[in-house]
Amino acid sequence: MPRLILCADDFAFSRRTSETIAALAHAGKINAISCMAVMPGWPGDSLLLAGLPRHVQIGLHLTLTGEVPLTRMPEMARDRLPTIETLRWMAIHGQLPLNEIAAEVGAQFDAFIAAMGRPPAFVDGHQHSHALPDIRDIVLAETASLAPRAWVRTCRDRLPAMLARPFAGKAIGGAWHSRGLRRAAARHGLSTNDSFAGHYDFVGDYRQLFPRFLRSPGKVHLVMCHPGAGVRAGDDIADARSREADVLRNWPIADMARARGLTFPA
Repeated sequence: MPRLILCADDFAFSRRTSETIAALAHAGKINAISCMAVMPGWPGDSLLLAGLPRHVQIGLHLTLTGEVPLTRMPEMARDRLPTIETLRWMAIHGQLPLNEIAAEVGAQFDAFIAAMGRPPAFVDGHQHSHALPDIRDIVLAETASLAPRAWVRTCRDRLPAMLARPFAGKAIGGAWHSRGLRRAAARHGLSTNDSFAGHYDFVGDYRQLFPRFLRSPGKVHLVMCHPGAGVRAGDDIADARSREADVLRNWPIADMARARGLTFPA
């Protein structure tokens, strides 16, 4: 039977966001958590993940934009990692410092494993940076080496499915950047999700949008979300995080998934 993976991104972005995500997992409202091991609060926040239900998958949210890296990256980061727009431009024009990126990806894997005592169950990227040209090769090789049983997020989906959901333009753009990722993952012996949803502008009514993310699911239907709480400097979606958390707390997610023929949360 097809299943829903409802994944909360950005664990460790802030303590209150981590607490919100962990509480949702304990309440059976999400069944995957993607962790920013680059963040200074990650080692402490990781303790919040102890005792979660066994079906909750804990993954690595590789972060190559916007934050302070774990390693020295003189060509790419200086004091802070670039914006996704800059990183995308560098990738398209073949100007990425790949040795620096490889070292940083490895360091983030190491930080995850050090805190959790095990490899991630899945791997994705903040702002989907893991899917960019050349970066994906590094990510897939490192995943195959350090977490060979993990699956990797792809934003690729069938066109009719994307058109049936909100913000089709954003979904199609993400799918374009993920083209070929599933085949590349397979060459490394890694699997991916079959369909992907959750795109919106972080302004719209999440209560109305969420049920539409469940339309036209694949066999492994991944929906990203960004619940959280509080305010952190530079967080452009702080209000949206709180709204998402409120909706997820109160929606009968399991019943909604079942109505679409999806198993959830286990």
